Amino acid sequence: MDPALVLDRVSKPVTEFLNGPLGLLIDGEWSNAQSGKTFDVFDPATGQVIAKVAEGAAADVDRAAVAARRAFESGPWAKMKPADRTQLLLKLADLMEQHADELSEIESLDNGKPVSVASVADIPGSIAMFRYMAGWATKLNGTHINLSAPGDYHSYTTREPVGVVGQIIPWNFPLLMAAWKLAPALTAGCTIILKTAEQTPLSAIRLGQLIQEAGFPKGVVNIISGFGETAGAALAAHPDVDKIAFTGSTEVGRLIVKAATGNLKKVTLELGGKSPVIVFDDADLDVTVPGVASGIFFNQGQTCCAGSRLYVHEKMFDRVVEGIAGEAEKIKIGHGLDPATQMGPLVSEEQFHRVTGYIAAGREEGARVATGGERYGDRGYFVQPTVLADTNASMKVVQEEIFGPVLCAERFNDDDLDRIAKIANQSEYGLAASVWTRNVSLAHKMAARIKAGTVWVNCHNIFDAALPFGGYKQSGWGREMGEFVFQSYLETKAVTIKL
Repeated sequence: MDPALVLDRVSKPVTEFLNGPLGLLIDGEWSNAQSGKTFDVFDPATGQVIAKVAEGAAADVDRAAVAARRAFESGPWAKMKPADRTQLLLKLADLMEQHADELSEIESLDNGKPVSVASVADIPGSIAMFRYMAGWATKLNGTHINLSAPGDYHSYTTREPVGVVGQIIPWNFPLLMAAWKLAPALTAGCTIILKTAEQTPLSAIRLGQLIQEAGFPKGVVNIISGFGETAGAALAAHPDVDKIAFTGSTEVGRLIVKAATGNLKKVTLELGGKSPVIVFDDADLDVTVPGVASGIFFNQGQTCCAGSRLYVHEKMFDRVVEGIAGEAEKIKIGHGLDPATQMGPLVSEEQFHRVTGYIAAGREEGARVATGGERYGDRGYFVQPTVLADTNASMKVVQEEIFGPVLCAERFNDDDLDRIAKIANQSEYGLAASVWTRNVSLAHKMAARIKAGTVWVNCHNIFDAALPFGGYKQSGWGREMGEFVFQSYLETKAVTIKL
């Protein structure tokens, strides 16, 4: 379907949203940036401008920090019971569900991903996150502690919100990443300044409108659209922000850490990955081949935990690579709003050149292109799903995160699990991995040897609000989701009373 024709089919509510004022949410009000500047948002399938949004900067972060601090210290949010926070979060989730089709459409236009994917993954996952976290609000309790010191004392702990939180989200899952960040922070009782990715601000802005409709007090959630070097840098360095939560590249994560040292604010980071996929010679190929293909090509490969390094036992190598190439060639590429589309464009022109540059580098280094390797079509930022075979650890495409639909495949002929794990672990990243085998004992042994925060067995990219997610090594600090996420949004206070 012609991308231009698809844009003619944008629903009336989304058209009105795109044409409406798209400002900054600060202290419960939508406003222009203090500078008056705006920037363009592009449909990555066509390169056309689809909206203009306010360009927040340091002055706007200052305004948001004042609002968030006031809401945390003295507003109704500060006095609200945990059970009432639960009800607000559940109301927001209900509103999101009521507007699910609209949110899916905005997510597709914002990021380029197929609306068919957003409607079954991104939107339901975001709603589930708010509902799951809502249940924790009344359960974040302290404990009584018996002391061994002489004398009579009553000692206990309380868990208190860390304060004003700055959250910086990426462009690959705009709504879902906003939910991953907002839901636990709100559950804990924090107030928030959320900085959207400059490529994809629309989903978070629409979420902000629903947050207002749900009845959250003013200043509790503030949303700044803007650029990393201005708004993001100001947020990371701000002296009145108590914690920064960042999802993005490892390179930018290092800059966040440096900026946060001014007031030694808490920092959590969910960063890059180069996830190994290990296929043993007993793997069920009917499960493995489509599973590995999905693990790398899902979301156009723009996933931090994409299974981008494939290691296959030499007995199975040709069959696995040919099978994955066949799966790639069956993928329907097109505009995200076309219901038949299975893979959309990359998010931006910059990302398009990054990915095609890596494919060219792989060729130059001697990789064999088993399928793909080219631009798709003559407009938009589409790249064919690509399999580079016979790669090795010295190649740039194997060591560096590509963040696109590019799989690097190589073989192994060893049955020594320690040596196989050493190959899988030869990366600065440690976010995720998957193991494909029918041998349960082997799966457990490999999972124990892999240095990554998540290991999947006979599956890839399986997430749940209750499961912690985060990385080892240079893939980050801390965990998202599950009860583990609250370790970074709560302070623990010890109280001792002499009896």
